[in-house]
Amino acid sequence: MKKNYLFTSESVSEGHPDKVCDRISDMVVDTYLGMEPQARVACETLTTTNKVILAGETRGPEINNDELISKVRNCIKDIGYDQDGFTYKEATKIECHLHSQSADIAMGVDSSGNKDEGAGDQGIMFGYACNETDVLMPAPIHFSHRILRLMAEDRKSGKLKGIEPDSKSQITIEYKDGVPANVKSVVISTQHSKDVNLAKVKELCIPYIEKSIPKNLLGSLDENEIYINPTGNFVIGGPDGDTGLTGRKIIVDTYGGAAPHGGGAFSGKDPTKVDRSAAYASRYLAKNIVSSKISDKCLIQLAYAIGVSKPLSIYVDLFSNDEEKNKHVEKLIKDNFDLSPRGIREMLGLNKPIYEKSAAYGHFGREPESNGAFSWEKTDKASVFK
Repeated sequence: MKKNYLFTSESVSEGHPDKVCDRISDMVVDTYLGMEPQARVACETLTTTNKVILAGETRGPEINNDELISKVRNCIKDIGYDQDGFTYKEATKIECHLHSQSADIAMGVDSSGNKDEGAGDQGIMFGYACNETDVLMPAPIHFSHRILRLMAEDRKSGKLKGIEPDSKSQITIEYKDGVPANVKSVVISTQHSKDVNLAKVKELCIPYIEKSIPKNLLGSLDENEIYINPTGNFVIGGPDGDTGLTGRKIIVDTYGGAAPHGGGAFSGKDPTKVDRSAAYASRYLAKNIVSSKISDKCLIQLAYAIGVSKPLSIYVDLFSNDEEKNKHVEKLIKDNFDLSPRGIREMLGLNKPIYEKSAAYGHFGREPESNGAFSWEKTDKASVFK
């Protein structure tokens, strides 16, 4: 493995067109789970200039389209959009095309007789943790998220004026002996109001770089390697500037490219879909393993087949070239964790309306909340691996 290298990760804000879609799709999931914990949802959202379209499959309570459309408007309003090309008001047309879940899919997932509940689809899911940050996330993605999250908080509180919802960030870090040593470049592209010039945008953004990245990593950053709105003007943004779709920012959602991604998106899916629940479970395992101090980083892979309850394989890599240690941890996982779809949901308490908040600034590296959100970030099982 290379020990000295540059690595880059990006994040996008809650106002990015794709993240608007993720937020809306997860709102639909939460709405159904809030009424019926066993509900099934697979919702995709498309946004463009003054239009939102919902499509997908559900099984559970009957929810009036007008109620969902009203909640879509609330999402858009909370993100901060009230612009000519995209607004929470009536000028934005919203269509809802949700229909019943396929009976063939439902048959594979449902439990009956001696058959346990099966996975909602085949697929591979990865979880990763490392000790580069206090939340056991890779440093480039963690700090990229932090910049945009702090900007959004201040924008929505009124403290940050002139900056609009659509933003992106990107951080390049130099690693020496496999450890983050220096930030080599920072990129922020943010939508702004038409009466704010580029110099002012730079002045507004620089403090968030300083707040978000530890001083020891920023020390040698050349100011010429800070790129704020490198194209110049960024007034037209959000779904008016670019079409948005659910599930197009899966690397932003996970580890910023520092670890593999199985391919499936998270947002818009209820927890019977292992794309989501097993990715959360594998992060939970990896984080507890690193938290136990037996390894500086850990990669977990789980594999499933549609309709089959148990994972087809469990793969562990502790990056130590110690095959026996890897196999020992795999055995501990098999002996101590039920990784069937039902087992994962019960272990992490996933049948709750907890997903809308996860749609922006990453599904991992977040603080567990009292309502059950981000339960997969707990380190309450570290003792299993010690």
